[in-house]
Amino acid sequence: VDQVRGLVTVSGQTVNLTPREYDLLALLVRHAGKVLTHKFILREVWGGETDVQYLRIYVRALRQKIEADPEQPTLILTEQGVGYRLRAD
Repeated sequence: VDQVRGLVTVSGQTVNLTPREYDLLALLVRHAGKVLTHKFILREVWGGETDVQYLRIYVRALRQKIEADPEQPTLILTEQGVGYRLRAD
């Protein structure tokens, strides 16, 4: 994720993200390795309380675009009942 230019690449290929998808991924990158609660993500990305179902939809869309196997994610990890975490290497 190149936050200066607003670009995301996977295996050398540019990935087209919607502005909301990019904002969500950028937030996860800034806090890589930390568990972010649903409430925190919704506040930071959506600007307030929104249905957590929106978040699930966007996480699924991101996984489809950046994970090798979206059904077995290794980058954007679900912390059951709490939120999400971007794996930090």
